[in-house]
Amino acid sequence: MNRQNQSSVVEFILLGFSNFPELQELIFGVFLVIYLVTVMGNVVIIVTISLNQSLHVPMYMFLQNLSVLELTFTTVIVPGMLVVLSTEKASISFAGCFAQMHFILICGVTECFLLSAMAYDRFTAICHPLRYPMIMTKILFMKLVTSSWISGVLLASIQTPWLLSFPFCGPNEINHLFCEAPPVLGLACADTSLFEIYAFTGTIFIVVVPFLLILLSYIRILFVILKMPSTPGRQKTFSTCASHLTSVILFYGTDMMTYLQPKSGYSPETKKLLSLAYTLLSPLLNPLIYSLRNHEMKKAWMKLWQGNVVSHTI
Repeated sequence: MNRQNQSSVVEFILLGFSNFPELQELIFGVFLVIYLVTVMGNVVIIVTISLNQSLHVPMYMFLQNLSVLELTFTTVIVPGMLVVLSTEKASISFAGCFAQMHFILICGVTECFLLSAMAYDRFTAICHPLRYPMIMTKILFMKLVTSSWISGVLLASIQTPWLLSFPFCGPNEINHLFCEAPPVLGLACADTSLFEIYAFTGTIFIVVVPFLLILLSYIRILFVILKMPSTPGRQKTFSTCASHLTSVILFYGTDMMTYLQPKSGYSPETKKLLSLAYTLLSPLLNPLIYSLRNHEMKKAWMKLWQGNVVSHTI
């Protein structure tokens, strides 16, 4: 029996924050500002790194890829979220819901591996500085970035069709702001225990294991920093690592709280807030975390700004 014969649901209703109708307009305004700032911040990083040859090194090229990823991630989710907040009962087609889930999975898995690659880059640069140019070659950089994106596409291509194969015969109301696997799975009219085991195991390998490896690498980096004789050197190195570690904790922490908690672990409203932490806060804060604390990025901005001012003056 094919899926069309099994399922009667042709669209889903996204409830959003319908329990707080008096706050919908305020939340809409806040989310819109966050989205615009996020887009602007990540576009600035992408353009700045593209136009400055001095930033065409692995550390900043990884950051550029992260900004492209965050821009994609936000654009897949937030515009639809704004529609949900501005409409009493926002609907999304069956195909549209699964397409959104598919791209969320691609971006989420890719970011897990990309943050791991960025941690490896910092580990190599700080713990093996003399060998760093020989280890982190352009070829290795391309392999790490490409494999991160391919991993995201492959895992999403396995999970989305599997989730799509379940029958959905009603109800069709998703108590969430966008189509995410856990709340959609709860509407399936079939035994989903095998899928849940797969999803839990996948989360362990894709989220928890890389997170622990990153933490172990930073423990090693911390020991190296503490052995540095120069205080300014320690401060500069720690500042670079602190930016990445803050981003890692924010993304991986909320991911684990969302995907590793039992079904009855949190209330629906708490689950929505956890999802917002990695769909809104992480893309918003990453440009600030990586750029405002980075001397090279600020120098590149000033160079671009002065160049534009001079060209307009002439």
